[in-house]
Amino acid sequence: MSASESTRRSAGIEMTGIEIIEESERTARPRNLFLPWFASNISVFGMSYGAFVLGFGISFWQATVATLLGVVVSFIFCGVIAIAGKRGSAPTMVASRAAFGVQGNKVPGIISWITSIGWETSLAISAVLATATVFSRLGWSSGTTVKVIAAIVVALLIVLGAVAGYHIIMRMQSVLTWVTGIVTIIYLVMAVRAIHWDAVAAIPSGPWQSVVGALTMVMTGMGLGWVNIAADWSRYQSREARGGSIVFWNTFGGSLGPVFLITFGLLLVGSSKNLSEAVQVDPVGALATILPTWFLVPFLVVAVLSLLSGAINGIYSSGLTLLSLGIRIPRPAASLIDGVILTVGTIYVVFLAPNFISPFQSFLVTLGVPLAAWAGIMMSDIALRRRAYDDADLFRPEGRYGAVDWVSLITLVVVTAIGWGLVINQYPGVGWNDWQGYLLGPLGLGGREGSWAWANIGVIAALVLGFLVTFLARRSRVRHQESF
Repeated sequence: MSASESTRRSAGIEMTGIEIIEESERTARPRNLFLPWFASNISVFGMSYGAFVLGFGISFWQATVATLLGVVVSFIFCGVIAIAGKRGSAPTMVASRAAFGVQGNKVPGIISWITSIGWETSLAISAVLATATVFSRLGWSSGTTVKVIAAIVVALLIVLGAVAGYHIIMRMQSVLTWVTGIVTIIYLVMAVRAIHWDAVAAIPSGPWQSVVGALTMVMTGMGLGWVNIAADWSRYQSREARGGSIVFWNTFGGSLGPVFLITFGLLLVGSSKNLSEAVQVDPVGALATILPTWFLVPFLVVAVLSLLSGAINGIYSSGLTLLSLGIRIPRPAASLIDGVILTVGTIYVVFLAPNFISPFQSFLVTLGVPLAAWAGIMMSDIALRRRAYDDADLFRPEGRYGAVDWVSLITLVVVTAIGWGLVINQYPGVGWNDWQGYLLGPLGLGGREGSWAWANIGVIAALVLGFLVTFLARRSRVRHQESF
């Protein structure tokens, strides 16, 4: 190991922040992307989406189509943005400076940071609630004290994993992939008896606008929830890695688990109204209620580990995003800051929110719109470029990417405003966020009570508009940047 590499690792902890990865460290291959993406998305939490999807009032077959399309397409978006990591040797929100400018990128950077914190917190909340539910089933204490201790332990484990950094996380994910995969398969086998096909088949079909709403929710909860960190893992890819291979392994690793888990979840919750309602309150713990007592402890351990896996990936990246905003602290310290925020958010939802699903869906819809707009702009920027990023200029406001790219920033703001006007946020307990949907009436879509209200097409509109406007308006700008 070179002296430079030694300074980037201390007692096995990665000290590398947002600086450019040295060529000697770029030894990963596209297939290496499978492990972190698969491990982060094999969580049994995925089965809970069955209740969320059927909650749109659609049939099993409609829900299955929405699931397949939503999962795969959204992770393809992730794969495309992961190409930026190989081109720039830098985290996602540093590579994004090529589209927004070195200083201008702080706007989407803040959105990305808040989104990552929200995702980490939702996974931590699920782990805490699952622990309390399983403890209750076992006849152990499951009150406030257990929840507080669980929240502290979960947050501590997430922060420790994130502080360790890329190399330890990759080794950890290789183990978690096998452990969570095997126990999840055992769970599926044991839970098959709870499926009643007659009840599932009897679920009536809903309007196609509701299918669009379910599709949008799946996209936002799956790949679109990861796009802002997609290049954080690919920045260690070899320069010779093919872009198509990066897209494939990213999509394959991210999609494989959710496709099967959500579909199985549709069968489970479609078979039992009680289970469906329980999932709304405790997404993971409710799934344990159909298990025999002897399997509860293994289920809890693996469920928590799988949730921690996704949260660790998220907090690692949110720390990098925090650094990209200009905060000058070591990368591990950034993860610690995010860990404190995660702990506070977890305690709030566990003890004060009326349920889990309302804050979760409100979070997905509200931040899903600007994140989709950013993803559209970023994917278009990647599609327009023919050369790798100039690594040094990603850190210099006076460089080719400039301080602020006003076209991208204005596009982000305008497209987000349009997107928020086409979604609604009328979830119980989050009334303070009920201000969207203001374009549904003027555009003849039936207003906030019409059939298009819950379709949440603002997310898709933001992504498509962000891509198209950037592709048309920034083509000459990109060509100029690459002419140096």
